Amino acid sequence: MKALLLIDIQNGFCPGGNLPVPEGDQVVQVANKLIDSGKYDLIVASQDWHPAGHGSFASAHPGKKPFEMGTLSGKPQMMWPEHCVQNTEDARLHPGLHIDAVDFIQQKGQNPAVDSYSAFRDNDQAALTGLAAYLRGKSVTELDLCGLATDYCVKFSAIDAVEMLPGVSVRFIEDASRGIDPAGVKAAIEEMRARGVAAIDSRDALA
Repeated sequence: MKALLLIDIQNGFCPGGNLPVPEGDQVVQVANKLIDSGKYDLIVASQDWHPAGHGSFASAHPGKKPFEMGTLSGKPQMMWPEHCVQNTEDARLHPGLHIDAVDFIQQKGQNPAVDSYSAFRDNDQAALTGLAAYLRGKSVTELDLCGLATDYCVKFSAIDAVEMLPGVSVRFIEDASRGIDPAGVKAAIEEMRARGVAAIDSRDALA
């Protein structure tokens, strides 16, 4: 059972969104090729789904500016611009994405007291989203993932997939993903490889 996991391909992380990843919208065409290829038995997407005033927003911390480090629930936290607030256009999956072919959407980041980069659990690792149980229930044996952003949500999702889905082969599709910082992307790919995640491109996935 082969699954494709699309990470946070949302308006908010594309040009024009509240937290745009450079060239974020360019992953849509590649993701659609993967979706439409017939290579996957199951297609899943994650969606950042923050309540208004989420604790990871700089605006929730007087005196803090976006992209400064702060604290949330006593732990270090990057302060983000307000983004992907529930039921806003910013939170919608990108309209060009072939959403009709997606079998399941896993929302995340709903607890205002903790951020949630990974599609599998909150950053404090105390609360699970339920995605791992869903994939186990579908008897997934191979998982390819891609999306936004490589150096944050994609990386943490890939690492958690290896840990929480033992025995499942996990691959990261590099050209179907974009990151915030080039140095961070390089480090993220190295960290994923060190954890057992193979880095491939879409041609390998479609071969």
